Amino acid sequence: MKVTKTAAVKFLTWRLWTQAHRRALKQQVAAAPVIDTVCVGPLLLLMGFFTIQPNQARVLILFGDYKGTVRDEGFHWANPFYSRSAGAAFDAKTGKPTALSTKVSLRARTYNGEHLKVNDKCGNPIEIADVIVWRVENTAKALFDVDDYNSYVHTQSETALRHVATTYAYDQMPGELEGGITLRSNVEEVSEALKEELAVRLEKAGVVIDDARLTHLAYAPEIAQAMLRRQQADAVIAAREKIVQGAVGMVDMALAELSAKNVVDLDDERKAAMVSNLMVVLCSESDAQPVLNTGTLYQ
Repeated sequence: MKVTKTAAVKFLTWRLWTQAHRRALKQQVAAAPVIDTVCVGPLLLLMGFFTIQPNQARVLILFGDYKGTVRDEGFHWANPFYSRSAGAAFDAKTGKPTALSTKVSLRARTYNGEHLKVNDKCGNPIEIADVIVWRVENTAKALFDVDDYNSYVHTQSETALRHVATTYAYDQMPGELEGGITLRSNVEEVSEALKEELAVRLEKAGVVIDDARLTHLAYAPEIAQAMLRRQQADAVIAAREKIVQGAVGMVDMALAELSAKNVVDLDDERKAAMVSNLMVVLCSESDAQPVLNTGTLYQ
């Protein structure tokens, strides 16, 4: 079979083009890692930069392993493969999971508790509420030991308040020893007990309590009127007792002064009449009406 010159030229041209194309592909394959390194490397390095604000921390997690916490404020660089999310927490309000950031605020926070209806030590229904000032101290515990430390603080605050409310009576009840701690009269002692209770409960979440106070305290509406009348009766009795004690002292002083200065000599009957009149005048709620005696002392 004879091969023409034209076919031979075409065949040689195709072979040369094929060889040149293969050499170009090999050069591209060899240069690909270099290109990837030049382009992707700087991007990975840039992903490692992050900033920390004052009173803020970032938890470092590498492929699920806790590596530490950065607390120093400023501009930092870390391994770009450190996670930017600490997992997800279940939101009880929305019913959906929410992502937890690895950045944790160390600032003080305030939680105003809702009004709770509980029974005090004596079984009386009362309404009580509190406010707490808290902050995260241990970031690892806050993220890894509890599901959501914000919800954990709110729940434990309500539980601790209920426990403290049932430990003490609202007010001093008749028949009890004087000097006992009550919710109404010993606010400082009750607040300190609440703070200690919260500190024990929230230690697991790495949270510390700076302050805890009662913001609302009252009897429940169904017994408020009855308890108000009891308090009013106690106040009236205490006031009357004070008035009688003062009146007795004034009568005793008057009799002693009259006897010491020999102003008048009174027998027992007249002393009793004088004491009766003075007690009526001093203990009466209305002004006394004077009566003039135009006869003798005994008429």
